[in-house]
Amino acid sequence: MTTAGDIMHRGAQWIPAHETLDRAAQLMRELNVGALPISDENERLCGILTDRDIVVGCVAMGHDPARITAGEMAQGTPRWIDSGADVGEVLQEMKGHQIRRLPVIENKRLVGMISEADLAQHLTDEQLAGWVESVYSRSGTG
Repeated sequence: MTTAGDIMHRGAQWIPAHETLDRAAQLMRELNVGALPISDENERLCGILTDRDIVVGCVAMGHDPARITAGEMAQGTPRWIDSGADVGEVLQEMKGHQIRRLPVIENKRLVGMISEADLAQHLTDEQLAGWVESVYSRSGTG
């Protein structure tokens, strides 16, 4: 059985909720990633911040990224998967919530992220096509 831990990329890092968006953008550049999980003061997942969130939700709205925090951008209930979950569960979580990045948790700690690139490397063509169709569909059904 292939698990979330098998297909994730390790080395994912949190951005604390109190950090500003300009700092988040710098960290994304340093890590060469387009998304960061947001942690609360107890290092628990409280959201995911994407580069698009910074551009569309802050800069394009005329806000100063040095004055807006990652926590202020966190919206909705964050989704995650346990490192021991099988690939079918990973796909179900991502399809069901139409998400493209999924934090992987082990013993209540962030251990990695699963992205589109990770799926492309580990799924069959049929699995990948089904995921793409459901995540990118306009209707939101999966």
